[in-house]
Parts: sequence; structure tokens; C-alpha cells
Amino acid sequence: MKSLNYHHLLYFYVVAREGSIARACEKLALAQPTISGQIRALEKSIGEKLFDRVGRRLRLTETGRVVFRYADEIFSLGQELQDMMKGRPARTPLRLNIGIGDALPKFLTYRILYPALRLNHRVQLACTEGSNEVLLSRLAMHELDLVLSDSPVTSMTRVRAYSHLLGECDVSIFGTQEMFELYRRGFPKSLDAAPWVLPPEHTALRRSLDRWFEAEGIQPSIAGEFDDSALIKVFSVSGLGVMACPTASEKDIRKHLDMKVIGRIPSVKERFYAITVERRIRNPAVAAICEAARDRLFG
Repeated sequence: MKSLNYHHLLYFYVVAREGSIARACEKLALAQPTISGQIRALEKSIGEKLFDRVGRRLRLTETGRVVFRYADEIFSLGQELQDMMKGRPARTPLRLNIGIGDALPKFLTYRILYPALRLNHRVQLACTEGSNEVLLSRLAMHELDLVLSDSPVTSMTRVRAYSHLLGECDVSIFGTQEMFELYRRGFPKSLDAAPWVLPPEHTALRRSLDRWFEAEGIQPSIAGEFDDSALIKVFSVSGLGVMACPTASEKDIRKHLDMKVIGRIPSVKERFYAITVERRIRNPAVAAICEAARDRLFG
């Protein structure tokens, strides 16, 4: 593709946004053959199909989804340029699509993402929770700009992506006032047979805790296992059992949940990663997130 025809790109963008050529014709006040011809010309210049037909509707191909996201940014920037030249504030925020692993603590997630909201350019966060497998597949299809995870991409991962370490911290054990009084003395041996609210076995934190239990000779009484870190906190604050969370979340948990720190485990580390399809991060919001996490949150 020697050069990009922006008229072709605009017609494609409107069709993709409207969902059909007929609605795009109404929007652009053009005939259907004109728009169809422009899209075919764009597909020819790119060398890939942009749409599949499903019944009477058009569905974006994987390449089409990538092109649509670039087109969205291009035409949003064009609108901003017009606004700026007319002395109006920029209307279009920079949209950042983020996948958040189920196991990530919500307080810590907020602290990781907050620097993106402090940029001079307004940022609109669109966050989706899910398993790493699902989120990474969406990242590969360019539906997400970033995945936050407590585990890096491995050689077994089918998606080509890059893990950027944000930082690490040790783990603190939290409980209600009653649990605090029961287990703070003699920590960590006091936690033998204590009730625990834990993440499931496939998570990085659970694997680290299981190794720690074995090393310390602790037999936990598992009161509950939850994928969602928010549910772990809800059940722990209700008194079901003690819980383990990153020490970086300690201040927020003590303040907002009125939980006590029973003890800390320096030998158990939680690591956090920003996963992108780019080896070198270019998105300014993602760069702000990574820089702030390394320098301040975990530094």
C-alpha cells in the first residue's frame, strides 16, 4: 500500500460504524455503488478483506477491526484539529480499552490506572474484567490496548504479546478485628487451621501462598475460593476468613474496609504486568501508567 486514500477510509469508517451500507448512504448522502466501490478500492490497496457478509449485515473481519480502530483515532484527531483551529477545547477523549484480570485487586487496579487520567489530554477508560486467556485473545484482535495481569505472557501463550513489569510487592494478611485479635500473636504459626478466603489454585497468588503454607507447616481451613478479588474482600470483611492481598493495597484496605493487618509475608511476592501487542509502548496513556507504577506505586 503506497499511500492511503482518506476518502476510501472515511467511507469504510462510516459503514463500519453504521453497520450497513444502506445506513452509510443516508449518512453520507451518496449512492450505494459509490460507497461499495470505494470500500473495494480500500480493500485492494490494503490487500485484505475488511468485511464479511452475515445475512443482510456486514461484519468486520479481523483486519477490518484493526483498520476501524486506526480510522477512529484518525478522524477523532481530525475533529480535534478543527476544534483547536476554531478556538474550541478538544471534544474527543483518548479512549483506552483495558482488560483487567479477575484476580487483580480493585484498589490496586485503581492506583495503577489513575495516572492515565492525569494527562493533559482527556482519557476515557473502558475496562473489561475476565480471565487472562479471554483478555489476551481480545488483545490479539486489537479490541484491547492493554491487559493488566498478575502473571506474564509465557511461551505457552498462543498470543504474540509482550509483558512489561510494573513492579512487585510483598503480601499482607488481613482480617476483621476479631480475627486480628485471634491470630496476630504467634504469626504466622497462629494461622495454622485458621479459616481462609483464597483465590483459586490457577492464580499466581494462590500458588505462592500454597508454597508458603507448605514451608511454614500451615494447614489452612479453606472457607471459600473466589475468582473475583472483590468477592474475596466482601466475604473476608464479613468474617468468613482471613485474606491475603498485596501490601501496596494495605492503606486502602485499612481505610475503606476497616480491616486489620494480622501480619506480612516478605517471602511471598506479587508481580503485576502491563501486557501489550507492542514491544515498545507508544500509547501515551499506557506509558503514563507504566512509568507511574514503576517510579511511585511500586518504586
